[in-house]
Order: sequence, then C-alpha cells, then structure tokens
Amino acid sequence: MERNELLGVIKEEQEKNGYVSEGAMGDMAKSFGVTVGEVYGVTTFYSFLSTKPMGRHVIRICKSVPCFLQNGEGLAASIEKEIGIGPGETTADGRFTFERTNCIGACDQAPAMLLDDVVYGNLTPGKIKEILQSCD
Repeated sequence: MERNELLGVIKEEQEKNGYVSEGAMGDMAKSFGVTVGEVYGVTTFYSFLSTKPMGRHVIRICKSVPCFLQNGEGLAASIEKEIGIGPGETTADGRFTFERTNCIGACDQAPAMLLDDVVYGNLTPGKIKEILQSCD
C-alpha cells in the first residue's frame, strides 16, 4: 500500500469499529511499512478519530471563539448535567461520548454542537435537552 493511503485506511477502521484499536494500528503499520508510532501519530492528530471505543452517539461541542462568546461553556455544562459525564468521557451504558473539539464549521450558528454527523446550532439548554432525549 502507498503511504498516502494511510489516512483513508484509518478512517475506514474508525467507521467500521467506532475507533482505531492498537491491534488495527499494528496491522496498518505492517501493511504500510511504517512504525506503529507513525500510525498512532496520524490517528491522534485528527480530533474526529479515536483510539478508544466511543458511545453510540458522539456529542462534540465547539470550543472555538465564536461558540465561546455565545455561552459555549454554559452549554457544555448543560450537556454534562443532562448526561452525567464530562468531556472525554463515555456514559456507562455506552449511549453517549462527550467531546470538546475545535471548530465544527458552524460559526454562524454559534453556539453549536455536532451530534454524530448532524450540526445543531443556536443552542440553548432547553434545545440540548430535547435533542439528547430524542436519541435512542
């Protein structure tokens, strides 16, 4: 395999299993003729890739300036209260993973969050509660 295909293979692994395991990184390293450290470096460079299992629903709250200025911190606190976990954690039942991330490309809708692959903007604590309750 060509080295420039590595990111695509990592993304495929993430989509298939929800994260990129150590074993998968080892297999990729062998296939591409690189070190596991190089595969790990690429995997951890991108904030939407994970080296640990994620919940069925991944909540990403934007921590960039526009969201911060529009009470993004208060909304993060609302999510913590609603699902009982903080950023970087997954609920015990595996339903949600909560992440803080840089820009999600919704600055015009600040404060915003990404739930799985859907952007929700102009959020309030009430909207967040309603959105999270609609998840299976």
